[in-house]
Amino acid sequence: MTTTIIYIGSFLALLGVLVTIHEYGHFIFARIFKVHVQRFSLGMGPVIYKRLDKHGTEFAVSALPLGGYVSMITNKLIELEPEIKKELTAEQIKNTFDSKPKWQRAMIMFAGPLANFILSIFIFTIIFLNTPDPQSIAVIKDVNSSISSTINSEVIPGDQVYAIDSTVIRDPKDISLELLSFAGYSGIINLHLKRENIDIPVNVAIAVKDFLPSPESQSNPLKYLGLDIEYKMRPIIGSVVKLGPAHIAEIKKDDIVSKIGNKEINYASDIKNIISKMPNENVFIDIIRDGDLIQLPLKIGSSKDVDGNEIGIMGITFGTSRSFLESISKGAYETYNLSIKTLQFIGKMLTGNMGTENLSGPIGIAQMAGNTAQAGFVPFMYLMALLSISLGVLNLLPIPVLDGGQLTLLGVEAIRGKPLAEKTENLIYTVGALMVGALMIFAVFNDVARFF
Repeated sequence: MTTTIIYIGSFLALLGVLVTIHEYGHFIFARIFKVHVQRFSLGMGPVIYKRLDKHGTEFAVSALPLGGYVSMITNKLIELEPEIKKELTAEQIKNTFDSKPKWQRAMIMFAGPLANFILSIFIFTIIFLNTPDPQSIAVIKDVNSSISSTINSEVIPGDQVYAIDSTVIRDPKDISLELLSFAGYSGIINLHLKRENIDIPVNVAIAVKDFLPSPESQSNPLKYLGLDIEYKMRPIIGSVVKLGPAHIAEIKKDDIVSKIGNKEINYASDIKNIISKMPNENVFIDIIRDGDLIQLPLKIGSSKDVDGNEIGIMGITFGTSRSFLESISKGAYETYNLSIKTLQFIGKMLTGNMGTENLSGPIGIAQMAGNTAQAGFVPFMYLMALLSISLGVLNLLPIPVLDGGQLTLLGVEAIRGKPLAEKTENLIYTVGALMVGALMIFAVFNDVARFF
């Protein structure tokens, strides 16, 4: 029962924020262009709460918490309901939505998805500001030769994955996302690797045919490719414990450890492995600080592990903090990259290269919301950012009744020099509504099917 409440509560919180932000985008641009907003509704169906603001806009909460809308005054609405004129000022009647220039109408429609993208950037920025950058590197742990028989040149365990084709790997999840974009592809996938003692990236051309053909393979594209990858942190000091061994040795935040004694350091795990075996010993540690190599004397401390054995310690953590500019830049890139990937995945679903069982409806989203809410604030906010991106991208698709469909009709109007006939337009909107309705039913069916 408690779990169900968490799922429902988390889902409603997610939906409430995403829909409100989306509709507020439409609302604020309507206000900017002086278009009267008759109603701003959170939810659909019968109104259960409402209030009027000083501009005459009705802010409402409706019974069905699945969506929302902004209702603007149009000439068509005035024609259908002439009595509404009594509630409007002369200025409001003059500034209807369809009386505005096409570019203003386009901006009002585009503002909803834009608000979702801005929300995503904002969330990612907050997350990146408050979480250290682990500086992870994707390192090839093993190669399954029986699967990767089509590799045209050798892949060596220990190679670092630098890029896939022209896309640089900036984050651990980027590898799977990038490989998923090749679903159904036949041809060459280029892995760009950094190899020990080789200054320039090594290109490994992998020939694939009908890559990732099934949902099972798409769930783990690396395994299907025959690669086992582990993520290792760079040996960059994130913080130093006050009065700990590293602090006494004058090791500082952002120092890069290159050598301990006569042992080379490539990853943060190397430091832990070496230090743990040297409790209370005196060594020299080589670090790189602001591009300069510095050697410092270090007296290793000691502690007890869970088994009571004495181990060496330094009193450090790894990972680097991000500045505001770095965080917002990474947030913008993350939003852009995931938007492109979302669009690619939609295209692959339509072409049959990616299984439609990946599509989730309200039940599936509620499950994800509940699971991430229980996992913590950061995972929940990350999910909100992902769903905000999905909402923005989906609304830009050229489907009538969605923002992208209305933008498409504005484009047709601009080309023709006049709007489509009312009958034709109504037919298009009816077809669009049926398409969206069918998609929702299919998504709910997927949700239910996962229980069996």
